[in-house]
Amino acid sequence: MDWDDVKVFLAIARARSLGGAAKALGQTQPTMGRRLRAFEEQLGVALFQRSADGFALTDEGALVLGHAERMEEEALGFGRALAGQETELEGLLRVSASDWFGLHVLAPVFARFQEKHPRVCIELITESRLLNLARREADLVFRIRPFEETDVVQRRLMTVDYALYGAAQLAPPLAGDGSGTPLVTMDATFGSMPDVRWLQRLLPKAHVVLRSNNRDVQTAMCVAGRGWAVLPVQLGDKAPGLVRADLGESPPGRDVWVGYHQDLRRLVRLRRLLAFTVDALAAP
Repeated sequence: MDWDDVKVFLAIARARSLGGAAKALGQTQPTMGRRLRAFEEQLGVALFQRSADGFALTDEGALVLGHAERMEEEALGFGRALAGQETELEGLLRVSASDWFGLHVLAPVFARFQEKHPRVCIELITESRLLNLARREADLVFRIRPFEETDVVQRRLMTVDYALYGAAQLAPPLAGDGSGTPLVTMDATFGSMPDVRWLQRLLPKAHVVLRSNNRDVQTAMCVAGRGWAVLPVQLGDKAPGLVRADLGESPPGRDVWVGYHQDLRRLVRLRRLLAFTVDALAAP
């Protein structure tokens, strides 16, 4: 059995489409379809039910899925074990973080690290999706909640403080009311975040003029004078023309956690980058 065919099967099962699977593996959609048909012919069963809604596993496909995932875990474990033995301070490190944290917090630190270690290539992936450390979608992940996986080595890196910001020309919001106050806040997907609930509690009569899950977009709208937003102080304090509003209490802060798979604990370049970042950012 060709392991590449198994990877194609897993990618389609997870993406539920040839296009999504092709993007995940960096191949073309026709290639994915051709590899899947060949794999099904080799096994003698149909692995997916094709429909307008996408690819759904057949009973036979669901049976194959469990075995394929165990094969993947062994293959990935083999790769992680080898990577963990590397002793040279060079090579690739994939790092995942949110958009604003990657741009405003990590990028300056990584730039200083690479001045000392120019042969280490850092691939900084900024997105809200939680990447899988076991599959090496990322080697090092920064996120705002602890990791639940037992095979992840993690620590609390720092606490991010937040404040309510707006353009200096805007009338300051009134605590406990907020009537007439325009707000820039997170989109509905992130409506349960602490800063969103804080705004709703302190400014119940304010009206939302823009929603975005991107903190840089929120900052730009504040600079343009469109409304008030809860922003990390690393963004708000540096944005031109923004001032803080004092509502009697500060928005809740968020802890930032960093983690990596335990198989990579001996990877020298990862340890050095993490130590450098901790020294630059870590809370006591």
